[in-house]
Order: sequence, then C-alpha cells, then structure tokens
Amino acid sequence: MSECTHDCSSCGKTCASREAQSLLAEPHAGTEIGKVIAVVSGKGGVGKSMVTGLMSVLTQRAGYQTAVLDADITGPSVPRMFGLTEKAMGTDTSIYPVVSKTGVKTMSLNLLLEDDTAPVVWRGPVIAGTVKQFWTDVEWGKNDVMYIDMPPGTGDVPLTVFQSIPVQGIVIVTTPQELVSMIVEKAVNMANMMNIPVLGVVENMSYVECPDCGKRIQLFGESHAEETAAKYGLPLLARLPINPKLAAACDAGLIELFEGNWLDDAVRLILK
Repeated sequence: MSECTHDCSSCGKTCASREAQSLLAEPHAGTEIGKVIAVVSGKGGVGKSMVTGLMSVLTQRAGYQTAVLDADITGPSVPRMFGLTEKAMGTDTSIYPVVSKTGVKTMSLNLLLEDDTAPVVWRGPVIAGTVKQFWTDVEWGKNDVMYIDMPPGTGDVPLTVFQSIPVQGIVIVTTPQELVSMIVEKAVNMANMMNIPVLGVVENMSYVECPDCGKRIQLFGESHAEETAAKYGLPLLARLPINPKLAAACDAGLIELFEGNWLDDAVRLILK
C-alpha cells in the first residue's frame, strides 16, 4: 500500500481524511443574491414561465430588487413576456443582464442570439453548462430575490441547477389534469432527493370565469391539485384561471402591467 500524501486531488481512494466537497459554483464577483427560488414543472406547457414572470413582477412591485434567470434554454420565453428586444452586453470578464421597464434583471439565451427564432440544437451537457454560466459569468449586481425559470422534467439542467446554484426553495406549477398531477410527484421526489424544500404548488389553467355570470368552469375537469399537495404536506399556493387578457399581455410583452391577486400569497411566503 502506498503512503498517503494528503493530496486528495491526485488520489482515487476513499478514506476518512477525504472531505466532502460542495458542488456549488461561486457566483460572479459582482453578484449578491438574497434568495434563489426555482419554478419547476414535471412537463412542458403548464405555464411555468408565466408564473415565474408574474411572481417576479409582484416581488419587484413590493419594493424588492428582483432577477430572473431563464434556464429553459431550448424554449426561452421570458424576454418576450417582458418585451425585451435589446441584446445582453458584456466585457471580457462579465455579461450584464437586460433590465425591464420596471427594473427586473433578466438573462436568457434569446438575449444573446442574433435571431430569436434560431433553434438551439445542443446536447444536454452543453445546455446545462450554459445555465451554470448564467450564474457564474453574469454580473447580476445586488438582488433580493432571483427566480429561476426551469425547463420541464428532471434531466440534466434541473440536476445542474440544484447542485451548482444555492436554490433555497421550489415552487411547482401544475394543471388540473390527473396525468400532470402524477408528474408533479416526480418533481417533488426530485426536490426531496436534492434536499431542497418545496414551498408549495401553483395550479395554472384551473378554471375559466364566465364574463356574464361569474361562474367558474373547470375546462380540464376536476382539480387534483389539493389532494396532490396534501399528499406531500404542501400548501396549494394559488389557482390561476385561464385569462385571455393575461395571455395577451404576455404575448405583447406587457406582463408588468398585469392586474390580479392570484399569486399574492405565494410571493408573501417567499418574501418571508
């Protein structure tokens, strides 16, 4: 047996003297973030990006400096919701986020591409590495809350984010269909495996409200959000309706002008 040199970097053996090393990546030197909250979903198309945008707007309105890291590399939609058309600028040592009309700082791949419609045909490790660089290479400045708009599923990018960025809480977005509720459980289980607390569940497309009588119509059938959340001891933070005006505002880049109190409780919980 060779004598121990106490240089663990050149040794493949496991011993008592080897210390566990954190995988967390250091943020850019010009970055100071108070809280990092990830918004996740088990599948695409549930409105996760919209929920991220709405919560960031409410947080900024409450007087807290807010940032959004768009980790959905192959489907970046955050810049469109905020009406951001200028490209991110940078130097040899820093990339600077683009700031929205109300002061929300944003970084997304679409802010770096010349053509917003150009497809991102990258392997998983490259995509995950890009998301990590959004944390390490972007000079975010001082922010009270950062929201991370996660890609759907439990693959490379979520794993990279949870391992390399100090996420302090997760908000899970779902829709009323029973199939989606099953996939939510996968997201909860992944969060538990990574030892990251789940703050609660937001159900999007929960109902549509009749403009004449005010009756709530459940287009996708009976909601399973409450029972799914209760199964894991989680609060149901909000139930968002299908709202044509809200959808139109997102399409027009005017999400910062939205009116509605659906997510007030969720944001209050985060700000606590």
